[in-house]
Amino acid sequence: MITPSQDDRRPRVLPKILCLVAVALPCVVQAQAPGAVPAKPDSEKVKALIEKARKTGEPMWSEEAHFFCEAPRPNSPSDPPIEPTRIFDNVSVIGNQGTVAYVIGTSDGLLMIDSLAANQVDSQLLPGFQKLGLNPANVKVIVMGHGHADHFGGSAYMQEHYGSKVYISAADWDLMGHPPAGRAGQKKASAPLPKHDQVVVAGEPIVLGDFRMTPIAIPGHTPGSMGYIFSVKDRGKTRVAALYGGTILTPGIVSDQGLRTYRKSVAHFKQETRKAKVEVELQNHPLMDPIQIKLDRLKARKEGEPNPFVVGAANYQKFVDVMAACTDVNMARRE
Repeated sequence: MITPSQDDRRPRVLPKILCLVAVALPCVVQAQAPGAVPAKPDSEKVKALIEKARKTGEPMWSEEAHFFCEAPRPNSPSDPPIEPTRIFDNVSVIGNQGTVAYVIGTSDGLLMIDSLAANQVDSQLLPGFQKLGLNPANVKVIVMGHGHADHFGGSAYMQEHYGSKVYISAADWDLMGHPPAGRAGQKKASAPLPKHDQVVVAGEPIVLGDFRMTPIAIPGHTPGSMGYIFSVKDRGKTRVAALYGGTILTPGIVSDQGLRTYRKSVAHFKQETRKAKVEVELQNHPLMDPIQIKLDRLKARKEGEPNPFVVGAANYQKFVDVMAACTDVNMARRE
């Protein structure tokens, strides 16, 4: 169990195989770069796999199937900001339509999932806290989905100004400190690095006060990407939520091995979320399931109406199934 009061844990030297994986998975420090356009028309096999993904996702996840299978795009600095919103009794969301951070209330302060980009601290992150009536000085823990700067960029500021502790996997602590060369052979400009606090370990719960979350290892987008399973409260009722913290938005920049690794991670996440009976779908890049529509529905929600983020256990499994099916599509395009 990891708690903020534990001694800092130094990042371990990564084994050679993990380093090889890091090289094999092209990582982008800022937003994901645009994927390559397929060099040839889709084969009959690919078309059949797309149709399978569509049928898997109907009716709830048709837009997700279209995004992942046919029209992926990266998050962008120009993605419109969202209205900071309390989406559950203990969970609020801040950011924009491409990238968000979640703020979770506990009996011992606030926990954040991700922290937006460094250049969004003054424009989105801190104004979001103000609009929600939350004090950023109460953020005790920042848990990262993965080690790209559009997620960890605000964490150094939060550390310096409010003493927040940053939690991320060992592999992605290493990635943050040693980003691979970009597509043109040059390293991308990085955000200020947070100082090392805690290492997230798959299966080892992260605890803050009465809040507990379970990390699930999902390498593929980065070597140390993590998903998280945790409880939320919706008008007093406990629901089980999950966030896949390393979604591949643009498969064209990912190696063949990287896609195979990602496909295995999606299958593993499906297994863990099924066991946990996850029924709430949250994403840190909500492009495949547009968040603004849900926020609009939540704003108009009347007594007795469902929370749009609560999709149900069966539909959550379909959400993950579409991720898997479209990864099969993207691998088949390379055959």
